[in-house]
Amino acid sequence: MAAHRPIAALAMDAEVLDRVIPSDLRQRLGQCADLAPVALTGPLGTPEARAVLSGVEVLITGWGCPQLTSDVLAHAPRLRAVVHAAGSVRPVVSDALWERPGITVSSAADANAGPVVSFTLAAITFAAKKALPVAARYSGGWPGFTAREGADGRVVGIIGASRIGRRVIAGLRASDAGYRILLTDPYVSEGDAAALGVELVELSELCRRSSIVSVHAPQLPETRGLLGEEMLKLVADGGVVVNTARGSLVDTEALARECASGRLDAFLDVTDPEPLPAGHPLLTLPNVLVTPHMAGAQGSEVRRLGLYAVEEAERFARGEELLGRLSRGDLSRLA
Repeated sequence: MAAHRPIAALAMDAEVLDRVIPSDLRQRLGQCADLAPVALTGPLGTPEARAVLSGVEVLITGWGCPQLTSDVLAHAPRLRAVVHAAGSVRPVVSDALWERPGITVSSAADANAGPVVSFTLAAITFAAKKALPVAARYSGGWPGFTAREGADGRVVGIIGASRIGRRVIAGLRASDAGYRILLTDPYVSEGDAAALGVELVELSELCRRSSIVSVHAPQLPETRGLLGEEMLKLVADGGVVVNTARGSLVDTEALARECASGRLDAFLDVTDPEPLPAGHPLLTLPNVLVTPHMAGAQGSEVRRLGLYAVEEAERFARGEELLGRLSRGDLSRLA
């Protein structure tokens, strides 16, 4: 199909715009599209924003972009593609967007997944070595052997065979640490589990048998508190919870109690609420590491999100299928 030069616009927070879509990527974007001279870095209901939206065909969104409501869409009659230069599209999409025909939605989630997977695998490695409690006891002398009864660091339970969950499984299988991997996911069949090289179990069995539980399920009403007090109590003494998905999937206060008792450790890149209030126990416990939602693209990694989005715009201009294309139904299995 012949190439088409669409009109494109950037819509994201001003603080991240130059990091996600730096000047060289804007120049590259300009080779396949007519880029609006004004980036949309604030509300989309102003006269200035509506003037840009009136002609835009490809809207490249990012962190801080307001939701594309029915009112916003009413002023973007030519819009044909929304390319999100970040992971989750949930903050941007609306029912009105999905219901309007002719608009393709794409996400750079694949580009964001790599850093999350690396972060998670590092956390699991630290968890298997009991790094947090050992570091807390280390004051210039050798702390001795670190294994605790009931906790075999080689048994890892993965909650959710999501985009990231599957890549974490692949990373664990590629390791020479000899991990045994359990998986719980209602949408995965026994055949799929066998292909992934994991054992498919119910959540309760996963918690009972795993010494490291890593959360990778989507944030949905039915997954809120998925790893709650009852399930946390099933995890063997010395077990570790790793959460790089969404904070709402874990009962924060129940986990805090288990960690405060010293029974469980935790590596948390996400919490509920986020951020945690000052003085919360999870922020001060020596066997808990809380990081500020940084597992995804950070620093120089952020550019890869913009690159992915620009490449999607190039595919759109060539009339090709977008690699990160999403449907409304995909949201039920994505973070």
